[in-house]
Amino acid sequence: MEKITILTKKRLLLFLFLSSVGWFILFGRVVYIQVILGEDLQSKAYEQQTRDRLIAPQRGSILDRNGVGLAMTETVNSISVIPIQVKQKEETAKYLAEVLELDYDTVLEKVKQNVALVRIKNKVDKELAMEIRKKEIAGVVIDEDIKRVYPYSSLASQVLGFVGKDNQGIIGLESKYNEFLEGKAGKILTLTDSRGLTVDNAQERIPPENGKSLVTSIDVVVQQYAEQTLAKAVEAKGAKNGIIIVMNPQNGEIYAMANYPSFDLNDPFTINKEELASIWGNMSEKEKNDALNQMWRNTAINDTYEPGSTFKTITSSAGLEEGVVTPESSFVCNGYYIAGDRQIKCWRYPRTHGAESFVQGVQNSCNPVFMIVAERMGAEIFADYMTKFGFREKTGIDLPGEAVGIIHKTENIGPVELATMSFGQSFQITPLQLLRAVSAIVNGGNLVTPHIGTQIIDENGNVTQTFSYPKGEQIISTQTSEQMKKILESVVSEGTGNKAYIPGYRIGGKTATSEKLPRRSGKYIASFLTFAPAENPQVLSLVLINEPQGNYYGGSVAGPVMKELLRNILPYLGIETIYNQKELEMDEVQKITVPDFIGMTVQEAKQILYESEIDYEIQGEGEDITSQFPKAGEEINKNTKILLSSFLS
Repeated sequence: MEKITILTKKRLLLFLFLSSVGWFILFGRVVYIQVILGEDLQSKAYEQQTRDRLIAPQRGSILDRNGVGLAMTETVNSISVIPIQVKQKEETAKYLAEVLELDYDTVLEKVKQNVALVRIKNKVDKELAMEIRKKEIAGVVIDEDIKRVYPYSSLASQVLGFVGKDNQGIIGLESKYNEFLEGKAGKILTLTDSRGLTVDNAQERIPPENGKSLVTSIDVVVQQYAEQTLAKAVEAKGAKNGIIIVMNPQNGEIYAMANYPSFDLNDPFTINKEELASIWGNMSEKEKNDALNQMWRNTAINDTYEPGSTFKTITSSAGLEEGVVTPESSFVCNGYYIAGDRQIKCWRYPRTHGAESFVQGVQNSCNPVFMIVAERMGAEIFADYMTKFGFREKTGIDLPGEAVGIIHKTENIGPVELATMSFGQSFQITPLQLLRAVSAIVNGGNLVTPHIGTQIIDENGNVTQTFSYPKGEQIISTQTSEQMKKILESVVSEGTGNKAYIPGYRIGGKTATSEKLPRRSGKYIASFLTFAPAENPQVLSLVLINEPQGNYYGGSVAGPVMKELLRNILPYLGIETIYNQKELEMDEVQKITVPDFIGMTVQEAKQILYESEIDYEIQGEGEDITSQFPKAGEEINKNTKILLSSFLS
């Protein structure tokens, strides 16, 4: 027997070693695949062997403060195809294109795709989906889908916002609270082979998690009054646009935020301007997007403007708080005031207000009075109050896209800037920033956080989350607040705000006429700010009419708008009237009992209202009255507007 050489032994040992290493590597790989990657590979195999169809979750509703639906969800259907199961592709595509009103070539292209499942159309009405189901076309699949609907169409459109094709919020509350509203999609899982053909008819259903609902501070009735009043004013004055905000100054709750023009939330991609609609087909995609974004824009929070004389409430409060002026302080208006090297005129120039007290100066909205008050404080203190009143920060409202004021830095405020800032020029703020600041003036001195969302509730109405908005720091004393309430009440009862006077209500307020940039362009903003009742304000309102034609003064243009608004919403909000003897004798305080209009035809209701000389508004296109406000039997002032609805069932 031949002796094994050492070289051979070495080769055998090397072979044995390499074999052992190989087996260890193979064993390690098996362990790695089975233990480490096992779950992931099993999941991938399951995905390859199953076809999943998503089930859209029910999106939560958006409700007003009384539970009225502002944004709701309806159950509809979606139509899909499993291309490999479609036996007659051309005939199937032709049928689906016809009944779904789609382009045939587009549908055919989808039917011929080499994919497991392709969606043909979303948000198909149940009746049409049932018709398609009855055809029992091979490869055509019908699933549940949801459709967002807005019962009041354009009501609070810029505030509510809308959803896209994927049911994700795009703007407004729909976007801000999307994480609560959207829910989580479910699935229908079907076992298939490698070619995508169904192996087993049994399906696994993973139910969706429906979204929760948002309760807001918006009041449908107040919002309706605001929008109707605003639309009438903007149209009557040929204005560019306008806004109305109604807020509780004690806690920051927004009761109404109206923009006009508005848009149809159920059709948000259709432009609301006739001149643009007529050339829409010739516009570029960028031009279309810009036009739509402008239409969706909430100017109450997204845009800044020079507030004009409504800002005098801030200068007055700061002056009283700093002790540089008292209600009895004396002034003389010569029709102008010299600030630095410039003569700045009073709005009454060349006429003058002559000798006047501080209170009379506020009533007269006399520019020199406020320039003197600001000068006495000095730029540094005045700028400090701009910060204290929140003009250098966002209000914190729960809506996306809020702008912030454009304010001079302290070191850049010279005598001229200080003078013009005192009466609301040479800086810009948002309308909501102004309301927040004035809230502090009339609520005892505390900044509030304006807000709309109040609670999140589940499908059963159980509260799952309550949003809290604590009062901010006290920026003026309660004494200054009390003084300002009395002074601003006198502006309405005796001064430039008399157009908003309503018998039985103690209303405080301030008018403004802001000249837009560039100066002498002939473009103005007429505005009016009020609160009621003056002794304990529960409602703070701002009306702003942008570029009214003809008469553009705040008192004349916005005053009657504010009066109509308050005349309707104050009784609704339960703010009681207290008449003096003189007011009791006025025709406009006479009471009437509201008739029962529900069930009447629209024509019958109109006839009664016409004969009774009662102001009214009818919404909807039905033939019969379905609801009314105020309710039948309630006693109201004769000049209160009655809201009737005739929606089709």
